[in-house]
Amino acid sequence: MTPLHFKIIIGSTRPNRFGDKPAHWIFEEVKKLDGIEAELLDLRDYQLPFFDQPMPPSMVKDGNYGHDVVNAWAKKIGEADAYVIVSPEYNHGPSGVLKNALDSIYGEWNNKTVGFVSYGSVGGARAVEQLRQTAVELQMAPIRNAIHIPGSVMSPIASGKAQWNAETEAGLHDHATKMLTQLVWWAKALKAARSQT
Repeated sequence: MTPLHFKIIIGSTRPNRFGDKPAHWIFEEVKKLDGIEAELLDLRDYQLPFFDQPMPPSMVKDGNYGHDVVNAWAKKIGEADAYVIVSPEYNHGPSGVLKNALDSIYGEWNNKTVGFVSYGSVGGARAVEQLRQTAVELQMAPIRNAIHIPGSVMSPIASGKAQWNAETEAGLHDHATKMLTQLVWWAKALKAARSQT
């Protein structure tokens, strides 16, 4: 059976970002799943320009978005059957670099599923709600279950007063199981549907 390809995307590029910790943790959790190949994508490795092309990405049919880094990003995103986006919350929304990464390409996202790990005030829930709306417009299937890491967990770790450890991960385990179960189901269903077109 052909494996499913999952990409875990770190949605912050800030120095000393908190997002590395949940991203590496959920990456390891995905790697434990049978029949899944996982890759961690760091937006630091893709210095995407802010979208400035004359045509919207939805009109690009050949994978050429007019910029080498955007084309490399599109190729990597196109390999996936599903995504886990690890997102901060900035001013009730996702980071600018993450929104730009979503907006810069189009067809490679289509008809695939996405789940979210978020952190910050109210667990980053407001950022995720905005990301779900964006995902729908990109013809993706955002799943219901997400992992929301509250500020009471994030802040002490981010400030160096506490450590990300096995206890932290144990507190998130049930949420991860629920999210990944849904994500695998949708990834299988949509991959089968894509093969029929």
